[in-house]
Amino acid sequence: MEIRGSVPPDPRQAAPSAPVTEGLTAPLPYEGVWRFTAPAMESSVPQARHAVRDLLRNQRVPVQDDVVQGLLLIVSELVTNAVRHAALLSPEIAVEVSVGADWVRVAVEDNHPYRPKALVADQGQTGGRGLLLVKAITAEAGGVCDVEHTATGGKVVWAAMPLSGHPAH
Repeated sequence: MEIRGSVPPDPRQAAPSAPVTEGLTAPLPYEGVWRFTAPAMESSVPQARHAVRDLLRNQRVPVQDDVVQGLLLIVSELVTNAVRHAALLSPEIAVEVSVGADWVRVAVEDNHPYRPKALVADQGQTGGRGLLLVKAITAEAGGVCDVEHTATGGKVVWAAMPLSGHPAH
């Protein structure tokens, strides 16, 4: 897995559902956007998870541990979905981590045009609950998630959460 660079985010641009603050300030030392690419293979799942964990640690992102654990599970689910369902049309996937002053966003991009939906799996099935889990983890932390089409015909599945998280009540 290769990190293809770090680009500071546009401070005028907020994460989805994050409040836009008045005035512009310089980015904090941990703010940025990082993009990794990996082959669409099962071995990329733990590699992506470890890369995101290490990135957050190395950048000293002030994120609560429960948010980190949720993000790592989300990365695992999204990369697994891309490997299982998009590898034929997308031999390479991309994982992007964006960190703002008070939010973090993870996204997985592939070249398959199918836009997944969170399905309710019946009790007898062992799979099919990944996107439901992603939605639940994101909502519990006070964040948002979605699927978007790319300009090249693929898709990006992403989740954004506040660094501090907050319990859903």
